[in-house]
Amino acid sequence: MTEKPTTAKEMAQVETIIGRILQIGVIVSAIIMAVGLVLFLVTGQSGYPGSTVPTSMQTILTGVIQFRPYAIMMLGVYCLILTPVLRVIVSIYAFYREKDRLYVTITTAVLLILIVALVIGVYGK
Repeated sequence: MTEKPTTAKEMAQVETIIGRILQIGVIVSAIIMAVGLVLFLVTGQSGYPGSTVPTSMQTILTGVIQFRPYAIMMLGVYCLILTPVLRVIVSIYAFYREKDRLYVTITTAVLLILIVALVIGVYGK
């Protein structure tokens, strides 16, 4: 049994989904950062002593649970950073559907580089 080839209509749908992922990711990130900014403006405090900013994911998540403005803003920044990563993942799927092995390989390499960079950024201090 052979698979039917991907149609232009299906590829247009995948491209629309990729565009929506980017839009939603940016909007969600902006909303999260705006909530943190409003909380900071209302309380007048960052939630951390001095010029300390939460940088580890555990500190950020703990700070978000405690409604600390800087932690909420940093969560928004992380969401914004992860949005293109999600786009790369969807692109791998799109190229797979097109049966374009070259771009699946290239995009998978890009994803691996992003993951390695993320791991180095988190643990490589």
